[in-house]
Amino acid sequence: MSPTSTDVSADSSISAFTPPPSHTTRPTLRGSFGMVSSTHWLASAAAQAVLERGGNAFDAAVAGAFVLHVVEPHLNGPGGDLVALVTTDEGPRVLMGQGPAPAGATIEHYRQAGLDLVPGAGALAAVAPGAVDAWLLLLAERGSWELPDVLAFAIHYARHGHPAVGRVGTTIAAVADLFTRHWPTSAAQWMPDGRPPADGEVIRNEAWARTLERLVEAGADAGSRAERIEAAREAFGSGFVATAVEQFAALPHRHSGGGEHAGVITAADMAAFRASLEAPCTASFRGRTVVKTGPWGQGPVLLQTLAILDGFDDARLDPSTELGAHTVLEALKLALADRDAWYGEAAAGDTELLDHLLSPEYAATRRALIGERASAGDEPGDIPGRTPHRPPRLTAEEFEATHPEPDEASAGEPTVARFGRTRGDTCHLDVVDRDGNMIAATPSGGWLQSNPTIPELGFCLGSRLQMTWLDESSPAALRPGTRPRTTLTPTMLLDGSGRPEAVVGSPGGDQQDQWQLLYLLRTLVGGYSPQQAIDAPMLHTTAMVGSFWPRTAEPYGAVVEDRLGEDVIAGLERRGHRITRAGDWSLGRMCVAGREPDTGVLYAAANPRGAQGYAAGR
Repeated sequence: MSPTSTDVSADSSISAFTPPPSHTTRPTLRGSFGMVSSTHWLASAAAQAVLERGGNAFDAAVAGAFVLHVVEPHLNGPGGDLVALVTTDEGPRVLMGQGPAPAGATIEHYRQAGLDLVPGAGALAAVAPGAVDAWLLLLAERGSWELPDVLAFAIHYARHGHPAVGRVGTTIAAVADLFTRHWPTSAAQWMPDGRPPADGEVIRNEAWARTLERLVEAGADAGSRAERIEAAREAFGSGFVATAVEQFAALPHRHSGGGEHAGVITAADMAAFRASLEAPCTASFRGRTVVKTGPWGQGPVLLQTLAILDGFDDARLDPSTELGAHTVLEALKLALADRDAWYGEAAAGDTELLDHLLSPEYAATRRALIGERASAGDEPGDIPGRTPHRPPRLTAEEFEATHPEPDEASAGEPTVARFGRTRGDTCHLDVVDRDGNMIAATPSGGWLQSNPTIPELGFCLGSRLQMTWLDESSPAALRPGTRPRTTLTPTMLLDGSGRPEAVVGSPGGDQQDQWQLLYLLRTLVGGYSPQQAIDAPMLHTTAMVGSFWPRTAEPYGAVVEDRLGEDVIAGLERRGHRITRAGDWSLGRMCVAGREPDTGVLYAAANPRGAQGYAAGR
């Protein structure tokens, strides 16, 4: 198809898609037995070890995920959340491990506490932990291994220790004063010698090792494998873990912005949550079916963006050129503006809304808005008979001018900062086995800086509730018993015959779908190999309203890796994009695993940035 008539910059000088580089930082791994990619080499190694010992992709993913809780504690934890896409006999399903708001989490309660936003840290931001229950559900329904064997890897690293990556210590250093002055249980766990751990220093978490053993012991006398796993789920959701969570969260403690509050989460809130397997949302692009979560999360953002871009010539989809980068950024702004206006738990069962947002006609109206100049990124689309929600769009400077100086408990998600400074990320894990089973999982939340450590459990609660609004008119409003609009958004691809082809994902909060989009464009349109696409320069927009406290926006904002090139960056600035340079290798932590449709060969690749993510397989 031709570029839209509204694009005054389209002309015959547009060149072909930028050729992929001849060299990559690593090879794309290829084999026939099984493949794993994750954001930490120890998780990848544990998952591959399970495959080698006869486990399937789901056994491997569960083992690797519990290792991620231990080795990336600044990026995820047992008190956090999980969204995954898994293959089943009925087709792809969403493994829904996103806990809901507690019964006591009402807008009135937060307003009475003097809050205009849900805090970014502290128990008032906590939902029922969902990750552990979701992993145990997956193990019971799709796995084959016994629970003690799956958890043995995580128990080993928690008890005997693992060399901490440098960013663990950097993160702890950033909140060291908070820990020592206000969260003493966190200081005791993460600064036992009165200082943050050094890069490579061995750290341990005996309390979490013992908690995992108690989950195993809860089902030791059960008659069947399924009953043993179910007993562990009960022990976590309504047994000793839930009791400890309620008692500890009720103690007043420091929250974002400096206030002292008690949480509202109870053991009953945890008991009411059960993870589930639910139907996904899908759309077609370049002969593939792209599988995502529904609009209770941000998954359809990727589908909307692909629908907008699918009407342009291939050359306009190249993120490595000025015109392509501009087009991609503008399409993302349009989809993200719709996210902020329409997505949330209220949209979860609204098929009419989703059908409209993903229709070719609607995509065409949005595509027509992409012109030569950058837009502010604040215009959702029109839907007949409906009024879009328009959240506040304060810049960071405007927020700081109207709110007290935030302390270090207010970091929101530990991801790439709006101004390009790297503070960490979430986690991701992909697995494919020789039988074609696949899973793409993005566990997050419950990171060590989100809440005080519960000493007898060895972990803290998450802070996902910060993604809700204290505004009844929002589709993502804070409502007891409903899920926050999560940013966790893995992707699965099906080939032209409907068979699972690849699983893809990245940490990064609001950037997750943005970075995955670049990967898909470069592989499906540009012909890049998986590793070439992961290595290629990344960029993203910051014009949307952030999902994390303090919920600010940067109109016209875009963050780019310097490797995009001086000419391209200068061209984007001439078009009105407010560019932040993030360095050469700083954006994105992509993982991918898959199966080549024509040959059946398995493959995997991982992000080299940060020297932490690795693929494994044979």
